[in-house]
Amino acid sequence: MSFLVLILALWVEKFSALRHQVQRDGFFLGELVRLERSGRVHPWWSLAILVLAPVAVLVLLLHVLDPVAYGLLALPVHLLVLIYSLGRGDAKAALGPLRDAWRRGDDQAALHVAERDLGLEADEAQVLLVRVQGYLLWQAYQSFFAVIFWYFVLGPGAALAYRLLALTGDNSSQPALKARAEQLRHIMDWLPVRVLALSFALVGNFVAVTRVMLHELLNWHISAGHLVARVGRVADDIPEQEDSQPGVARLDSLWELLLRCAVLWYAGFALWTVLV
Repeated sequence: MSFLVLILALWVEKFSALRHQVQRDGFFLGELVRLERSGRVHPWWSLAILVLAPVAVLVLLLHVLDPVAYGLLALPVHLLVLIYSLGRGDAKAALGPLRDAWRRGDDQAALHVAERDLGLEADEAQVLLVRVQGYLLWQAYQSFFAVIFWYFVLGPGAALAYRLLALTGDNSSQPALKARAEQLRHIMDWLPVRVLALSFALVGNFVAVTRVMLHELLNWHISAGHLVARVGRVADDIPEQEDSQPGVARLDSLWELLLRCAVLWYAGFALWTVLV
């Protein structure tokens, strides 16, 4: 059923507005604010309330629904949870105004647009270009690849836990709670980001990627965002220094690299489903 849900999630993503209706975080963010304002709850207890409790309720619900009607009642729950667990927004669409500024050759406007729309700061166009490429790779990873990896490996509970940890880390104003959420997310990122990096080697520059991964494969301290940005640029043969005009085309080639990885993952999921 997992592979069917993954296929349906792609269909919903491309041809339906269901994602925007499902991805409503108001209640969760309200509970986060309430716990932080109370000031009396330990960060680990806050995470237990915000993350562990919803995941436990979901697992219990699926345990009840799975035996009923050959799992047909559990199918919509799987689909809704997976859609909710995907990332927020559209990373490629968010780059539209920035790409327009680069096409006009207005580097100063590009710097302002990147800070306004993406939260990226840079002193010059070349530095900004590298950061935007890293932003695209990171957003694709955390919005899609990490979620479908954990869904396929451990089910909807793990996918939901990943998204709730991400929401907590991104929106918490309490340093201790934010640090704990980011620590747990780093643990969940360790394996899928390396699987994605190895996928880059298969669909991109194999030799260059393996050369980087020999040093970083077991490096616990490197962040997932830094690793996916570094390996993705190497896989696409992007030089360290590049003008902004060719760099706009590089964004398209990076997107194509990510699409090839997605096809590779789905082919692997399908093969595993057939064999097992």
